Amino acid sequence: MRLHRLDITAFGPFGVTQSVDFDALSAAGLFLLHGPTGAGKTSVLDAVCYALYGSVPGARQSAQGMTLRSDHAAPGTRTEVTLDLTVAGRRLEITRQPPWERPKLRGKGMTTDKAQSWLREYDAAAGTWKDLSRSHQEIGEEITQLLGMSREQFCQVVLLPQGDFARFLRADAEARGRLLGRLFDTQRFAEVEKRLAERRRTTEAQVRDGDAALLADAHRMQQAAGDAMELPELSPGEPGLAETVLGAAAVARATAREQLTLAHCRLAAAESAQAAADHALADARELARLQRRFTEAQERARRLEEDADTHRAAQARMDRARKAEAVAPALELRDAAEAEHRQAAAAETRARALLPQSLADAGAAGLAAAARRAAEELGGLESARRAEQRLTDLLAERAGLDRQERADDDVLAEAGSWLDGWDDRRAALQARIDTAQEAATRAEQLAERREPAQQRLRAARLRDRLTGEADSAAAEERAARTRMLEAKAHWLDVRERRLNGIAAELAARLTDGEPCAVCGATEHPAPARKDAGHVDRAAEEQALTAHQEAEEAHTRRERRMSAVREELAAATAEAGDTSTADLTREADDLERQYAEARRAASALHAAHEELRRAEQEHERRTAARQQAQLRAASRAARRDTLDRERTALETELAQARGGADSVAARAAHLQRQAALLTDAADAARLAEDTAQRLKDADARLADAAFRAGFDTPQAAAAALLDDAGHRELQRRLDARHTEEAAVRAILAETDTATAARRPPAALADAEEAASAAARRLREAASARDAAARRCAELDRLSERATASVRRLAPLREEYDRVARLAALTAGTSADNERRMRLESYVLAARLEQVAAAATARLQRMSSGRYTLVHSDDRTGRGRSGLGLHVVDAWTGRERDTATLSGGETFFASLALALGLADVVTDEAGGVRLDTLFIDEGFGSLDDQTLDEVLDVLDSLRERDRSVGIVSHVPDLRRRIHAQLEVVKGRSGSVLRQRGH
Repeated sequence: MRLHRLDITAFGPFGVTQSVDFDALSAAGLFLLHGPTGAGKTSVLDAVCYALYGSVPGARQSAQGMTLRSDHAAPGTRTEVTLDLTVAGRRLEITRQPPWERPKLRGKGMTTDKAQSWLREYDAAAGTWKDLSRSHQEIGEEITQLLGMSREQFCQVVLLPQGDFARFLRADAEARGRLLGRLFDTQRFAEVEKRLAERRRTTEAQVRDGDAALLADAHRMQQAAGDAMELPELSPGEPGLAETVLGAAAVARATAREQLTLAHCRLAAAESAQAAADHALADARELARLQRRFTEAQERARRLEEDADTHRAAQARMDRARKAEAVAPALELRDAAEAEHRQAAAAETRARALLPQSLADAGAAGLAAAARRAAEELGGLESARRAEQRLTDLLAERAGLDRQERADDDVLAEAGSWLDGWDDRRAALQARIDTAQEAATRAEQLAERREPAQQRLRAARLRDRLTGEADSAAAEERAARTRMLEAKAHWLDVRERRLNGIAAELAARLTDGEPCAVCGATEHPAPARKDAGHVDRAAEEQALTAHQEAEEAHTRRERRMSAVREELAAATAEAGDTSTADLTREADDLERQYAEARRAASALHAAHEELRRAEQEHERRTAARQQAQLRAASRAARRDTLDRERTALETELAQARGGADSVAARAAHLQRQAALLTDAADAARLAEDTAQRLKDADARLADAAFRAGFDTPQAAAAALLDDAGHRELQRRLDARHTEEAAVRAILAETDTATAARRPPAALADAEEAASAAARRLREAASARDAAARRCAELDRLSERATASVRRLAPLREEYDRVARLAALTAGTSADNERRMRLESYVLAARLEQVAAAATARLQRMSSGRYTLVHSDDRTGRGRSGLGLHVVDAWTGRERDTATLSGGETFFASLALALGLADVVTDEAGGVRLDTLFIDEGFGSLDDQTLDEVLDVLDSLRERDRSVGIVSHVPDLRRRIHAQLEVVKGRSGSVLRQRGH
């Protein structure tokens, strides 16, 4: 991947469009990106990342809450980033625009535009650009596929953040594992561990559930078998559980079958005894039944004899009732005629009581004629009743017109009063709108002056604070420099004293007869002696450590002093020479004026709304007045018409009412009179008819009684029986005949007479013997059934237990296999000697590759002194980790990377970053990374080390790479000629480019 050109508009600190020609910068192989703190050096790298992936590096995005739009951009300028690059042999151009709020084209306020993306490719044959896509998702997938890296990998490999790798050197195994896991995507190995652990837990739970079910069946078998099955205490997962359960079940089944055979034999004997007892009981019961039957028949014959007189009286009563049945129809007819006559006479009396005294004695024909005359008079009043209803409606309408007239008078008065003051009200509302509009314009003008004033005030306050901090930082730097020089002088003095006494140190190791390490002689006649000022190696190393610590402390103080001075210069340039108090008064005055203008402008909307409502009210009241005037004109004509019609109706109704209060009252009176006369005429005719029918019924009844043999109709009526009485008397006679025949039949039976001559039957003894035999049979059958159920239950549970054992066998084998694999990948197995997890093992291999690639550059940067090595030894009692050590060729010792000094940590982390870039590139499919960026860290190097580091970076040109260094170290500006400078100002930052 090689970058050609980058265009930035309204992005980060860049208010206007800025361009970067990477082709010109990359021609030298090594270029510098520098500028004061906060100018926007990192924002250039953010723009590259945003163009490729649509988002900036994660740490900066979360830190800023990431608003990509520049605060210095004009309101109508949209944020945009365009990157021209070559990747995988293809020349591409990516343009991205984040979502933004812009002023509305019509009206006031803001509207939001969606994010936009474009991807174009250069066609070398045609010499033109062609569009590929405008989809965010398609562009993201295309770029990720071409680069072969995620955004995190790109930011770690192309935008080398030195601070991250310095922390990586000092981090523990867990922190290193998290970083390497993101870069090399080893999540799939962690997923393998997780899936194996989940599979182990699942199979273990299944095996335990199966064992629990098997034990439950075993306990059920034990309950069914009782004392015939002994089962030891077992728990799920215990070895030999299946064999123990199946063996105990087999013994229980055999015992149950023996008990079932014995129960069958006992049941057969009980059945034979039961049959004999039942036969004896049946004979005793039959003898007792016959003896009772004979005794009961004798008793029934005696009772029949005693009831003979009553039977003869009942037979005579039945004969008289049968004769009276011939008179029954005439009796019923006469009773019906008498009832009708009494009802008709009563109705006639009630009807005549409602008539006037003059008609009380009139006959049916006279009453009917009077009813017809009343009906004819009622029909003549129908027209008068309609006229009376019309007069009522007319009076109601006339009253409504009067109410409407009063309401319209109120409307006209109210509308006239309101409309008289309309011009003054509208002028006052328009004046309020004009005043609020002027305040809104003034507030917009003041808003444009507020933010610059606040920025200058903040810069002035920062300037005042940093002035004191700059003096303090300078004093601390001078003190640290003094301590560093003193520590260095002490170390050189100790080193010189040790070199002067090195001979005595060697002589202390000489042994008679052993060769000298210097000359090889075996005789040592005059070995050197230690003088009073001699120091050993430990003292020299202690002095060196003190010197290095003082040097690091001086470097930190120097960096802090430079940073404070740069911030002070930027704050001074922003604030100018104006005092903080003057700037505060200016900002407060602007704030006060702005607040007053905003308060006055806030009434604009309310004034507009009030004017609109007043205009609507004016239109409504004008229309209401016009409608009221129209209704008044139409009411006068309608009132005259109603008055004329009322006079005509009142004359007509005066004649129709007569002496009544109204036509309706007169009509109601006539209607009631006609109805009463009609009812009285009908009742009189019905009474005459029923009296004649009653006379005819009496004659027929007397004749029927005489022919039936009765002296009077009353005697015939007394002899009659109703249906219930007739049925009851007939039932008694039939029962008597039936009883007599039954008694005669029983007394004539031979078996009954013979049984009566035998002794009484011993029924109680036979029943007791049969009950005892039946009880013994039930007990034997219950025992047989219980034994059969026990055998069946044991067979069923045994079959289920056997099937469970067969079903669990492969699952148990799978659990053993999965448990071994899960323990091996999780690092808990005894076979895993280093207790390394699978993901840690893969990451350890990657870290070993990274350490090997980094060592090639680290040795050159450190003049062959340092080598990075990977270690996967166990630390303490824990598992093997991702250890990273450095081998010091000067001492020959291996030590942890956390013991490196500040400068050593920088070039070690740089070498590690470059090595990691090579390994990740190869992992991503070998995509060439022709442009790299290194972010800060060069201020901790001395001149010699800085030259060696730059030589290593310059050697990357052999692979046709270009490296951009992001730093504000002044010495780099003299050493690197190709530069991209970021200059910040009050209106935003700008870019200045200089070639080699």
